[in-house]
Amino acid sequence: MLVQMPTFEQGLKHRPSEEFLSAAIYRPLAHRLVLALYRTTADPLHLLALHTVLGFLSAWLMVRGQDLLAAILLQVKSVLDNADGQLARVKGLESELGRYLDTDSDFLVNLALFYALYLRTGEGALAALAFVVLTLVQSWDFNLEHLYRRARGEAFRSQARDKNGFLVKLLRLDYAVIFGLQDKLVRGLEGFLFRVQTASVSPEKRARLAHEWWNLFSTASLVNLGLTTQLFFLGLFLVLHQPRLYLTFVILQGAYLVGVYLWRILRLLAIRSRP
Repeated sequence: MLVQMPTFEQGLKHRPSEEFLSAAIYRPLAHRLVLALYRTTADPLHLLALHTVLGFLSAWLMVRGQDLLAAILLQVKSVLDNADGQLARVKGLESELGRYLDTDSDFLVNLALFYALYLRTGEGALAALAFVVLTLVQSWDFNLEHLYRRARGEAFRSQARDKNGFLVKLLRLDYAVIFGLQDKLVRGLEGFLFRVQTASVSPEKRARLAHEWWNLFSTASLVNLGLTTQLFFLGLFLVLHQPRLYLTFVILQGAYLVGVYLWRILRLLAIRSRP
């Protein structure tokens, strides 16, 4: 009996805005890997474990000055990181456990990479600041999509929820402590700024303005600073043997985020003033 192979679209995580490098390069490559693994016993968690190891290995190679190999492994990690979600979707294996493990894996690998950048450059304060900025940019990207969908009454990504095993409970607590606080910060600031700007308008107009505040631009403004893009540029700076420039590149993203906020505020104020 022939097994029907999944289409590229079946494996996609549909977002309001797409990360260009991911959509153009890494997801198509990941789909080829998914097709190769589809009829095997391969599990998304296998891919997650593999790309986590590659992330830590890349950090170790950076410290040793083996920049080209580190850069290559980071791109392989990105392909595998795209593939684990695709494989989970086409095999019907999406899980709360996998979602938490993937989030923790990315955080720990990022931490290792920035620690390696500190060891490599000697710029401890710069590396710490860049790590904080990257973490916030990633959190803002995630939460702006959540707020965009909530303003339109749409479901947000996979809602899979596992049985209350010990590991799942532990990871829920871990998420609440590390990432839940970031979510509250972003959503709290977003909501506060929206309420301040719409305090004097009617409920009907406020509902319309919510679509303007959490509009397509708000999600598109940060989607191309996703993890796939970050690792692409880290690899590029490593190939050029300029790891310190990557730290500067990340810190400048913080200034960009502030600029995006100013533009969004001015835009909403202009729209609010219309009859």
